[in-house]
Amino acid sequence: MRLNDLPKIMIISLLCTILIEVLVAIILGIRNKKDLLNVVLVNFMTNPLVVSLPVYIMVRVGLNARYVATIVLEILTVIAEGIVYKKYFKFDKINSFVISFILNFSSYFIGKIINYLIY
Repeated sequence: MRLNDLPKIMIISLLCTILIEVLVAIILGIRNKKDLLNVVLVNFMTNPLVVSLPVYIMVRVGLNARYVATIVLEILTVIAEGIVYKKYFKFDKINSFVISFILNFSSYFIGKIINYLIY
């Protein structure tokens, strides 16, 4: 991977993440348009960092550091998104941090499967 590929990767990752997380949110029973919009907006906030920082770290430090960075960033993302969902979601049938974990887990592993199938 080259740093020149990063903008394309970031756009594709953001769009796929939004699509997957909105679909999973709907499956979980979230139907309020403002809640679904929050899922979209929170990903605009977190996804670029979670995608770009590990790539940058991999290029500068190495592959193992990328894995550590990805794990740390994913944990921080679940926490940050959980806080946003707790504050702004109308949906309260599932804990906001559980929702954040399920959405991020889904988008991460579905993304891994898609990458495996394509590359």
